[in-house]
Amino acid sequence: MKAEKHKGNAERSWIVPFLATLFGMLTLQMSNLGFSPLLPDIQKEFSMSHTQIGLFTGMYGLLALALSVPAGLAAKHYGEKRVLVVALFLVGCGLFMLGRAPGFFSAFAARAVWIAAYRFAFVGVLTAIALTAPPSLKGSSMGLLGSTASLATVIGAPFGSKIGELFGWRTGMTGFACAAVLGSFIMWAFYRQKSGVREQVPMHNIGSSQEGGRSAFRSPVVWALTILVGLVGMASYSVTFFVPAAASAIFKMDAVGASLVISTGYVCAIFLNLLAGYLMDHYNRWIVLGSLLLVLMPASLAMTIGNELVFRIATAVVLAVGFAATNQVYGLAGSVLRGRETGNVMGVLSLGAGICGYVGPQMLGLLREWTKGFAAGWYMMAGIALLTLILLLLLKRHSEKRQVETVAAA
Repeated sequence: MKAEKHKGNAERSWIVPFLATLFGMLTLQMSNLGFSPLLPDIQKEFSMSHTQIGLFTGMYGLLALALSVPAGLAAKHYGEKRVLVVALFLVGCGLFMLGRAPGFFSAFAARAVWIAAYRFAFVGVLTAIALTAPPSLKGSSMGLLGSTASLATVIGAPFGSKIGELFGWRTGMTGFACAAVLGSFIMWAFYRQKSGVREQVPMHNIGSSQEGGRSAFRSPVVWALTILVGLVGMASYSVTFFVPAAASAIFKMDAVGASLVISTGYVCAIFLNLLAGYLMDHYNRWIVLGSLLLVLMPASLAMTIGNELVFRIATAVVLAVGFAATNQVYGLAGSVLRGRETGNVMGVLSLGAGICGYVGPQMLGLLREWTKGFAAGWYMMAGIALLTLILLLLLKRHSEKRQVETVAAA
């Protein structure tokens, strides 16, 4: 009886650290995407051009290029808890500095501190989720993580824009800073260290049976997924930052109106992430991901239509589908290598997300400057969705080929 009770407690021991990690993600993402309705005010304050605002937002990608792999190594060597606690606190510091920035260059420096710390915190969150949740709930756990991040944006966008409307954008950034510091405290108080507890075990049929014993840096499957996660996430990430400008220029929306457009997309993403996670655990993962990408293409094209209702619906679909698909690619990758290599896997994938996180906003900004409109950027997003679908099909073919080879060898 006591043995059964002890076993039951052990099986449920992952729940508290899992919930703590979700709360950390909530406070981290509130500012990352939720501050976008404040961008027009920030742009006006510092007299930024559209290209400069593309660099300001695309700095996310530049710093991800430099810091994603070091973040994974830090999670491996120092543990995901320490990385998360320190990084979330530094995110709060960067946000507070941006809210007090006196000029253009100090604003960029504060953004750099914020996003550099965000990169370490994000990799720490992915590592913690991959290590904490049971393998049988891999898709669902990533779906919950995606839903939490979506909820953070739903809360963060109106939270920041409303404070900005009442007290100015600087006070809005300070509010985001307080949330990040609270997340750091919760992680310190309730999360238990998980890295190094589990052995490296292959948990998914995406690669060969030897994938589990291979370093993340030497796994072709991990690098292929790195490209995939970057391309999948480019649409939702880039569109989030340019929707306020497009909504203002084309439909004369204010910051609150733009935040409602973004919030609608991420409200849909809450439920779509949960649904996608369930489907990934119970049905063919490749078909689920491919279906999401098939929806993303026409939705991106529909954003070019000059009707406000169509624009709102199309934007919501792009944000929800792109965000849900990105989280499920992370779920696939978390199954390739576990244990002490999990941090490196997530670091490498974060590198891909960072590259596209820089290229996407930069290209949208440049296309806006060249064409004096936003339609070319939305066409580009549709093309990227098609390219991503082709890559997914190639990776699916590789996976099935390796499965056949493994069965034949056995």
